[in-house]
Amino acid sequence: MHRAAHGVEPICKVLPIAPSTYRAHAARRADPSKAPARSRSDAELSVALQRVWDENFQVYGVRKIWRQLRREGMEVARCTVARLMRQMGLKGAVRGKAVRTTISDKATACPLCGGSGSDTEPREPADRVNRRFQAPHPNALWVADFTYVATWQGFVYVAFVVDTFARRIVAALALRARLAGVAHSPRRLRAGCPGASASRPPAGQGRRTHSP
Repeated sequence: MHRAAHGVEPICKVLPIAPSTYRAHAARRADPSKAPARSRSDAELSVALQRVWDENFQVYGVRKIWRQLRREGMEVARCTVARLMRQMGLKGAVRGKAVRTTISDKATACPLCGGSGSDTEPREPADRVNRRFQAPHPNALWVADFTYVATWQGFVYVAFVVDTFARRIVAALALRARLAGVAHSPRRLRAGCPGASASRPPAGQGRRTHSP
């Protein structure tokens, strides 16, 4: 846009970009045959990916599109198919329902601002650590969380407690069914981890537990 007024070299010096880099890019835009071999290959493969994805009702993922291209005689790596599909925004259909481990409740206190959001109820700070997950000594601050792991037998829900000083898991509990409040019960989590009962804060110093 400013090439006619300032010239290529001064603009490249300010950016900074080498003039040769600009000229090479301009030459590739004018003549696509001068583009690198990988860029030309990606452009051709992207057309095939879009075609296969559309022909199969836009439900094929990386694995099925990769196998279909190989059946058609196109030798391409699976990682290349995954990279191009990610760049093009193509995704396959996912079976089953999405698992939610966190269900928001507007009636509970906000972990960032505190309070329940009601004008009539007093606001009580729910975040006891002010988002500062650091501790001066072991067993001073524990952080609890809750997640799930997909297995061949189904989902396994895992709750665990991390000591923010040692940066290690001090207690964990795995369940086949999601149980409300399990991540908010440090005593129950400590009971599920051998040796965790020996973790005690130093004398005269309490321990805080934070869970999202």
